[in-house]
Amino acid sequence: MPSAAPSREERITSLLVGAIDLHCHSGPSVMPRSLDHIEALHECAGAGFRAMLIKDHYYSATPITELLNKQYGHLGVTLLSGVPLNNSTGGFNIYAVDHGIKLGARLVWMPTFAAKNHIDANARSKGFPHTSMPLLDPDPLTVLDANGRLIDAVKPILDMIAEHDVVLSAGHLHISEIYPLFEEAKKRGVKRLLVNHPTFLIGCSLDDIRALVALGAYIEHSFCMFIEMRRGKSPMCSPVELTQLIEAGSVERTILASDLGQAGNDRPVAGFRNIVGTCIDIGYSDAEIRRMISQNAADLIGLDVAEQAAAGGRNAAA
Repeated sequence: MPSAAPSREERITSLLVGAIDLHCHSGPSVMPRSLDHIEALHECAGAGFRAMLIKDHYYSATPITELLNKQYGHLGVTLLSGVPLNNSTGGFNIYAVDHGIKLGARLVWMPTFAAKNHIDANARSKGFPHTSMPLLDPDPLTVLDANGRLIDAVKPILDMIAEHDVVLSAGHLHISEIYPLFEEAKKRGVKRLLVNHPTFLIGCSLDDIRALVALGAYIEHSFCMFIEMRRGKSPMCSPVELTQLIEAGSVERTILASDLGQAGNDRPVAGFRNIVGTCIDIGYSDAEIRRMISQNAADLIGLDVAEQAAAGGRNAAA
């Protein structure tokens, strides 16, 4: 007799093997977190993840990921991080970028919480960040001058990103800033472009997503927007909206990442189970889901290069 088709839960469990989370908000952080980096690592390893990228808006976690890769390499999860260009790291600070990349950072985020676009939106909505303790008021950062041209401080950073072939993330810049940034980045040889949660803060329409993909960008959707993160609280966006966003960006250029780890929300692996289930219910095939939760992220981040570098470091230490 033919074997029975796997159940929905069995499909989810199988699909998580090899998954990559490019947007994990574990702690320590000045923002309340539901788990720390080591707990997140163990949970990812338990589900068979291939990699996890730790993101904190206030510091580069690259020293931490380098240490954890050395001490916990046997778990089989490659840990990654990047350099956030916010006030706490000096804003458009090429020295922070140089140091981070030399230490192993695979990504540079343009300003997030310090972005003028984020601060303006925060003032309108009284939204996040909600930190565990008061911090200095942010100094708003934008990549454009008063005439709408890219500021000089950003250009050598783009050159450094291109030289080392790491990812340029648009951070929380507005779409009106992202177009000139990415166009200049491509002129300077940047090959890896990422737009985070394009419909949250960033201001992207479906046409913008299509245009960004045409520029060569990957589109990362924070799937915390599409799942029930707290008991009784409905998702911010519907499965229909998720389908529209994936169709605009294409399965080949869509990355689903958790953007989870905040206190009171789903933990990242639980969130992955939720979004994979949603994708199954929408009708995406296993191959398409794997593409969006694993392969696209690996291609964008250059994971084979990162894993070889980590393995080389471990071998040298041994």
